[in-house]
Amino acid sequence: MCSSNEHLLLYYHVRSRRRKKMTCLETQYFNLNRILLLAIGVWPYKQSNFTRFQFIFLFIILTTSLIFQCSPFISHKCTLDFVIKVLSSASFFALFVIKYIMFYVNIKAVKDLLEQLQYIYNELKDKNEFAIIFAYGCSAKRCTAVLTICGICSLCALIVFELWSEIFHVILPMNISRSHGLPFIMEYFVDQEIYFYWILLHINVSFCVGITAMVGIGTTLIAYFQHICGMFRISSYRIKRAMQINTLKNYKLKNEVLILEGLISAVDIHRQSIKLSKLLVFKIEKMLFSLILVGVISLSLNLFRIFQIISYGDDIKEILLPFIFVTICILYMFVANYIAQDLTDHNNDLFAIVYDVQWYEVSLHIQKLILFLLQQGTKKFAVSIGGLFVGSLECFATLVKTSVSYFTVIYSTQ
Repeated sequence: MCSSNEHLLLYYHVRSRRRKKMTCLETQYFNLNRILLLAIGVWPYKQSNFTRFQFIFLFIILTTSLIFQCSPFISHKCTLDFVIKVLSSASFFALFVIKYIMFYVNIKAVKDLLEQLQYIYNELKDKNEFAIIFAYGCSAKRCTAVLTICGICSLCALIVFELWSEIFHVILPMNISRSHGLPFIMEYFVDQEIYFYWILLHINVSFCVGITAMVGIGTTLIAYFQHICGMFRISSYRIKRAMQINTLKNYKLKNEVLILEGLISAVDIHRQSIKLSKLLVFKIEKMLFSLILVGVISLSLNLFRIFQIISYGDDIKEILLPFIFVTICILYMFVANYIAQDLTDHNNDLFAIVYDVQWYEVSLHIQKLILFLLQQGTKKFAVSIGGLFVGSLECFATLVKTSVSYFTVIYSTQ
């Protein structure tokens, strides 16, 4: 019998080990995501009064930028070209606002899901399973780093575009008065010449917040789904390992028990992975639906803006911003659908492995269990948004095709 002190020491030992593991996913695989989300006040594990104030302050900056982009409809005559020019940038900023709201209103659910993912990680059994998670975690970190660099490049391109005339004037000064121009059509209801640099600061800060939100939130979801893909791979590994138990040929009953335990653990982690992926999509389904609709509209309008600039012989430098918006929209659509396709493929790979196992070498009882797994494989698993959009590369092609179709419709009205 252990004494009460020994029980207490054992309790704190287990608790310290669990605490150490609890920080593992956050510090090892979500470190850059944490930095990005802390910068905009939406990291799930660090919610305080200051971060709430931070969110409100940055959200006001972001939404007022969208409002001032739509306000020219009040003070200007609305022709079709004017409406398209205003909405091409406003619709892109609407994506920022939707994405920012989507994560914040579901921040508790995201925290709970990350904790459940951590719990599954704590239950991993051997070094091979940890190696699988490590590989997928590193893949998610690389994706986060690449998309962060793309976001920084987009922000730098916007700043250079805004200050190009100022830089050119410093290099080649001319003794003529010149007016300042904003990158978008905006109406602040003040003298824009006097407050030009304040307005420019507001635009840059809002774009910076929006890009950080898009990259930080997007890459966090990517990392989350990448870890679920890793869980699918672990499930496949457990099935193969269970069916390769043949070292105890003289103990068939013990072999059967070990195989059953391996198959049950594989089914359990597979079931939990599907549950986590569906639960996250269910929580943010409405916002994702809005993102898809606004994304298609933004892509169509900015494609048309590029066509207008090229066709009408406008200043070629004006093509930079619509090109950035189109590139970001297409890249975001592709990455989102690729991750969804990857989840489906990993699920299918699991049942392909079940088909390939040497089922004929095991007992009839286990053969029936394998048959049950094969029947489960007939149920198609995919990331679905409202039953209308099924995440896949085919869906990506459909969204781009739809955007081009809308662009064609707008062109035909000219």
